[in-house]
Amino acid sequence: MSVLVVVPTYDERASLPGTLARLRAAVPDADVLVVDDASPDGTGELADEIAARDPGVHVLHRTGKGGLGAAYVAGFGWGLERGYEVLVEMDADGSHRPEELPRLLERLAATPRADLVIGSRWVPGGRVENWPWHRAVLSRGGNTYTRLALGMPVHDATAGFRAFPAATLRRVDLASVESHGYCFQVDMTWRVVRAGGTVAEVPITFVEREAGESKMSRAIVAEALRKVTVWGVRRRAEQVRGLLRRAR
Repeated sequence: MSVLVVVPTYDERASLPGTLARLRAAVPDADVLVVDDASPDGTGELADEIAARDPGVHVLHRTGKGGLGAAYVAGFGWGLERGYEVLVEMDADGSHRPEELPRLLERLAATPRADLVIGSRWVPGGRVENWPWHRAVLSRGGNTYTRLALGMPVHDATAGFRAFPAATLRRVDLASVESHGYCFQVDMTWRVVRAGGTVAEVPITFVEREAGESKMSRAIVAEALRKVTVWGVRRRAEQVRGLLRRAR
């Protein structure tokens, strides 16, 4: 399978070189696309320097900070246009260990086939390192709420380490995705499930970043809570309409 790993960046100059080096060592046959949102710290220029030395690294420059979701959609579009068979999401800050990517790719190629493979913190064998307790509570609580509101049998719908077959991305109408922060991950998972796709979760170890600053904010949390609630209400309304139709 031809694999493209999409790595969005905004002010990740300190962590990007190490992440790319580990990624290229762990999966040398995979290409990498750095999607930089005009980082003020020069991350984009540094990525260009690395790409000039390594033909497996590519850079997509965006004109400003447009959000995580928009960066991934742009990266996926770039990869689909060039015929990659598998597209991977991975953070630049080292929280996703590149050495675990082969296991996600192995599961994607295994039988039964999955339409999305998630590197999960909250399944048996998954764990987090160096996270403050409130981040763990927020993540677990948010995923529990998402699972109950949407009826998705997924334990870590907010996870950002995941692999998609190209065919899955072509089915989910990327052009209509408007979610920005971590809600993007829930949005994509929900689209796969609603399309009848299969989601598989592989346990990973999530490591809190050592350099740079987290992009988590109250606005990101609020967006996710608001959108998941709206989607959950719509789902319940659809169920009620279905029951009424069958009762006639």
